Amino acid sequence: MGSINLTYLVVVFGSILVSMTLHEAMHAFASHWLGDDTAKMEGRLTLNPLSHIDPFTTVLLPLMLAAIGAPPFGAAKPVPFDPRRVKFGEFGAAIVGVAGPLTNLVLALIAGLIVRFGVVDDTGIVFNILITFIVVNVSFFVFNMIPFPPLDGSRALYAIAPDPVRDVMERIEGMGFVAIIFFMMLFYTFLSGPFLQVISYLVALVSGYSVL
Repeated sequence: MGSINLTYLVVVFGSILVSMTLHEAMHAFASHWLGDDTAKMEGRLTLNPLSHIDPFTTVLLPLMLAAIGAPPFGAAKPVPFDPRRVKFGEFGAAIVGVAGPLTNLVLALIAGLIVRFGVVDDTGIVFNILITFIVVNVSFFVFNMIPFPPLDGSRALYAIAPDPVRDVMERIEGMGFVAIIFFMMLFYTFLSGPFLQVISYLVALVSGYSVL
C-alpha cells in the first residue's frame, strides 16, 4: 500500500466542508422558501458547517475513501423539514430533497468552467485543488441522488411513486441508521462499479480531464 498523501486529504476535507455546508444549507433554504420553518427553528438555516456535519458520514467516511484512492462521497446530518408544510405537496418535498445534490452539481460546474477555460495552469496546485473539488462534488451529487431512503434522491421518487412503493420506502426510512448500514452493504456489493463509472464520466465531462 502506498503512503497516504496528507496534502490531498487536507484538500478533500476542505472541499467537503464547503460542499456539504452549502448542500445542507440549500435544503434548509429551499424548505424555508417553500413555507416550512422547521429547519430555521432547528438552527439549520445557516452556513455554519458545525451545524451540518456528521462526524462519520461527513468526515470519516469520505476521508477513508480518499485515503484508499476511491472517490470521496458521504452525507451530513439530515435537515429536518415537514413535507406536509411545504408548498406543492410531494413535489415541494422533492424540490427540498434535490436542492442539496443540485448545489453540488452547480459547484462542480463552476469549478469545471474555470478548469476548461484555462484560467489556471494545469500543472499547478490550484488546478489540483479544483479537480479534487470537482470529484468531491460530483461524487456527492451522484451518491445523494440515489433514490434509496434516506438519501436525497428518494424525495424525488416519493413524488412520482405509487402508494405501495411509498409504503415500502417509508418503512425503510423508519429503520434509521439500520437502513443506512443495509444500504452501504448493498452499495459496495452491487453498485460500487457503476457508481465509479458514472463519476468518472461526469468528472471528465465537467472538467475536460479524465482523472479517475
